[in-house]
Amino acid sequence: MYVHPAPLAETVELLRSGQHVVTEHVMARWERFQAVEPHVQAFVPEEGRYTRVQRAAEALAARFPTPAERPALYGVLLGVKDIFRTETLPTRAGSQLPPELFAGPEATVVTRLREAGALILGKTVTTEFAYFEPGPTRNPHHLEHTPGGSSSGSAAAVAAGLCELALGTQTIGSVIRPAAYCGIVGYKPTYNRIPTEGLIFFSPSADHVGLFTQDVPGMRLAARVVCTGWDARREETAASRRPVLAVPEGPYLQQAEPEALTAFARQVQRLETAGYEVRRVPALTDIATINQWHRRMIAAEFAQVHAAWFPRYGHLYRPRTVELIREGQKVTAEELATSRAGQQHYREALQELMDKEGIDLWVCPAAPGPAPRGLHSTGNPIMNLPWTYMGLPAITVPAGLASNGLPLGLQCVARWEDDEALLTWAEDIARALQSDDTDGDGE
Repeated sequence: MYVHPAPLAETVELLRSGQHVVTEHVMARWERFQAVEPHVQAFVPEEGRYTRVQRAAEALAARFPTPAERPALYGVLLGVKDIFRTETLPTRAGSQLPPELFAGPEATVVTRLREAGALILGKTVTTEFAYFEPGPTRNPHHLEHTPGGSSSGSAAAVAAGLCELALGTQTIGSVIRPAAYCGIVGYKPTYNRIPTEGLIFFSPSADHVGLFTQDVPGMRLAARVVCTGWDARREETAASRRPVLAVPEGPYLQQAEPEALTAFARQVQRLETAGYEVRRVPALTDIATINQWHRRMIAAEFAQVHAAWFPRYGHLYRPRTVELIREGQKVTAEELATSRAGQQHYREALQELMDKEGIDLWVCPAAPGPAPRGLHSTGNPIMNLPWTYMGLPAITVPAGLASNGLPLGLQCVARWEDDEALLTWAEDIARALQSDDTDGDGE
C-alpha cells in the first residue's frame, strides 16, 4: 500500500500558524513524491517540478510573513486535473492532440485556489478527455487495481499523501467513484456552484467541478474558497441538528453489487446506532430512463465539443472516445432537448419526494463495489449518475473495507444548493462511520 496521511485541515493550521514552514513542507512532500510517484503515477510528468514549486513556496512565504495575514489555504499542495487550464502548465486532457488546441485563460477555480494560498504541485492524470480510456495511474491501496476515473490522478495523489487537495470533474461519477475507490473524501457540488470557466468540457450540461481531500473538515475549508456564494450561516444552521437520512429503495439501489449492498446495510445500521433517523423510501423508479437520457445527452454534447477537433485529429483519439463521439453525432436535436429537460423534471420530482417524506439527505453506495482489478477499466459510475444528471450536491466519505481489503465509500446527496448543510452534516457522518472500523467488511 502507498497510502499516507495528509489531512488538509490539520496541515493548513500548522502552516498558517507557523508551526510548520511552507518551504520545509514542500521539501517533505517532495521526498514522498520521489519515493511514491514512480509507482502510483498520479501526475503528468514535468521537468523542474520541485524547483517551480519551491520557488512558489518561497514567494508565498515572503508575501505573507505574518501568520495572522495568511490566507485560508496557505501552503496547501494542490493537484490539478489535466483538463483545467493553468497559467504556467500546458493542458493535454489526457490526449495525444496538440496542447496548443486547449490553450486559454486559467480556470477560475484554479485562480481562486492559488489566491487562497494553494501551491500547484502539478497536473494530475485524467482519462482521455475525461471519458473511459484510462491513463497509467494506479490505486495506492493496491497497484493492480484501478483508482477509478476520470479524475484518476487527483484521487490517487490525495490518497497517497502527495498533496492535500486536488481538483477533479464529474460528468457521470468521476469524483465520487474514484474517491471511494481510493478511500478518501470526494465532493461534487450543486451544478455550477464551482465555476467551470477554463475547463476543457466533456458535457456542459453535466460537467461539475469537484474536490478531493482526505478529511471532511479540509473539504469544508476548500469549499468555502471555491464555491460561489458560500454562506457560513447555513453551516451554523445545519450544525444545530442532525439530518434525517433516507435510503432510495428500488431499482437504482439494486444496480450495486451484492457485496456493496451488504456493506451498505452495515453502514446504515452503524448510523442508526449512532442516533441517526434513517427512512427507507422508494425512489428513482425511472432509473432506466434517467440512465438513458443522461448517456445520450452527454454523448451529443461531447460530439459537439469535439466537432472542430475530431475531423482533423480523429486518428489521434482512442477507440472508446471515438465510439462516444460517433454515438453523439447520431443524437437528434429533439432527443437532446428532451434529455436536457429531464434534468430539471427529475430534480423537482425528487425534491418534492424529499419534502413529502421529511428527508434531508439520501445515503447510498458510492460505487457498485470496490475498485476492480486491472487498469483497462476505470469502473462503473452508475451509482453516481442520477445525482449528477439532476445536478444535486454529493459527497462520499470512507466507509470500511470490502472483502478484498479495498476501500468502500458512502455517498450522501442533498437538495439543490444545500452544499453548506451537506458538508456540515458529512463531518459527523464520517465520524460515525469511522468510530468502529475494525468491523469492516473485509473480515
